[in-house]
Amino acid sequence: MRMSEPKSPADAAQAPSREHRAEIVDRLYEVALDPIRLEDLVDVWEGRIAPLRAGPSHDPVQLEDPEMEAHMARASVFLDRFEATREDGAYRSVLEDIPRSAAFLSDGGAVLAGHNRPAAVAFGLGTGARLSDLPFEAEDIALLRGVIASVASGRAEKVVTLRMRSTKTGSPVIVRVGPVESPGPKPLALVMSTELVWPEGFEVTVQEAFGLTAAEVEIVRGITLGLPVKDIAEARGRSAETVRTQVRSILAKTETHSQSELVRVVLGLMDVAVLPSEGAVVVAKPGTLEALSFQQMRDLDGRRLEWIEFGNPSGAPCVFMHLDFGLIRWPASAERAARRMGMRVIVPVRAGYGRTELHPKGVGHLEGVTADYIAVLEHLGVRRTAVIALGADLRFAMSLSLERPEMVTGILGCACQLPLRTPVQYERMDKWQRFILANARYAPKILPFLVKAGFSLARRLGKEKFFAQVNGGSPADMEAFADPEIREAMLAGSEVCLGERILASEAFTRECIGSEKDWSHLVKRVQVPVVLLQGDQDPQTPVQTIRELMAEYTHLDISFVPNTGQLLFFKEWPRVFGLLERFLPRR
Repeated sequence: MRMSEPKSPADAAQAPSREHRAEIVDRLYEVALDPIRLEDLVDVWEGRIAPLRAGPSHDPVQLEDPEMEAHMARASVFLDRFEATREDGAYRSVLEDIPRSAAFLSDGGAVLAGHNRPAAVAFGLGTGARLSDLPFEAEDIALLRGVIASVASGRAEKVVTLRMRSTKTGSPVIVRVGPVESPGPKPLALVMSTELVWPEGFEVTVQEAFGLTAAEVEIVRGITLGLPVKDIAEARGRSAETVRTQVRSILAKTETHSQSELVRVVLGLMDVAVLPSEGAVVVAKPGTLEALSFQQMRDLDGRRLEWIEFGNPSGAPCVFMHLDFGLIRWPASAERAARRMGMRVIVPVRAGYGRTELHPKGVGHLEGVTADYIAVLEHLGVRRTAVIALGADLRFAMSLSLERPEMVTGILGCACQLPLRTPVQYERMDKWQRFILANARYAPKILPFLVKAGFSLARRLGKEKFFAQVNGGSPADMEAFADPEIREAMLAGSEVCLGERILASEAFTRECIGSEKDWSHLVKRVQVPVVLLQGDQDPQTPVQTIRELMAEYTHLDISFVPNTGQLLFFKEWPRVFGLLERFLPRR
């Protein structure tokens, strides 16, 4: 690889030969055409490029190569085409055109070809969902399977209507099965149902359209979704008569005369409301996690910001920073424990993840993310909060404490990364972490392609296999990931980053480049108490690296937790909660 300005003769001598360069380029295009080959590129890239990182300890060589960057740009085009022609890619637009009714595509086989967000919420479907996952009796699923196969193959009528009963709600569900054009090898049928889902953010539209209170909007939501008044009252902790009084107020404000007319008006509003569909995600999959809804607001520039909350709504605030993989959920036991101990957990979804919009070009990532945290907390009226930060999110926590010193009561970091100093600190990382972060520092111009290829690989393998591959260098992390609760939290939470309809690669790239800049000034200036728990098997920030940096940052309270890695928080949350109690603001 030719350097534009070699730092020394030794650097120039280490530059890869033409044969080595050709091998890298070959692997590059192989990945663009089939992301499953990414690990081959990782191995070749490391073998040829690692020597070029060996610059002076505080002045690392910057790998700049216009020719290689041009190859990366062309390969990125091929990768985009690969993504566009994935077997499920042509199906997305069909499902996106059905924004409120649960719908899915199937050929009658075991695995669904795709489903929309309402189906994920109403039926509890996740990535790789199967026909048997539908909340219907076994005989109804068998009947549906046969009808789908017949309609898809053209052997049955063009549209078949079936009546079933949901085992999830106990209510009847009408499904209509019709043919759909299929670019794949098997003919498909589109299955639409009468199960409705309240669109993300729609409560704001309803509130603005009719001048309703937040409580009234929740009642409208329940009525629209077919819930009886007694169920709405029970869920809200009110009497049925109180809810009926509120319903009369709602009918007056909406100028409707009955609940059925109210539902028709609200459904019509859904059709005309401008609700972007990109980035809609599911916060929980079937299992022990409680299903949560996203909340959203607009900042002063009109950007959409999203967040979720769990725990005790009136409890002591704690901000959780979700790492660059967007791990916004906790193990179910931890979420229940947060409620019992009176903790209100607020998880802002960072720029470019989920449906939180990216910052405009030119806005510093650190400054922009810090401003977003402040905007959400001030919108919620939070005056004081503890902060839990994972990995390099420590820089956001410290920046928030410096911007709002009266707001942050303390920072508890888990498996955190401190500002790295030397190339050897990157060499100690496991290969996947080094591949991304070393390139974020030394070759940021080529990082977008590498991240995009990684995201494509994750979609190809499935998140479970992808996480196992990336964290395979840490036995402790693999042991943690094998825990059903931890695995559920990671797979569900990371939907804001690696969901079927999420394009978070640019956000992930910005996060990585930002984490590898020098943010030591934040560490030196931080005034609030900072406690860091570090793993002894962290594939990204090994013990030796942390010990080197501890000498520079003596004001940080750092300790090591045996048999833990990057998933330290998810495995050791009881210990984290014990330490966190002293930081939680008193109500």
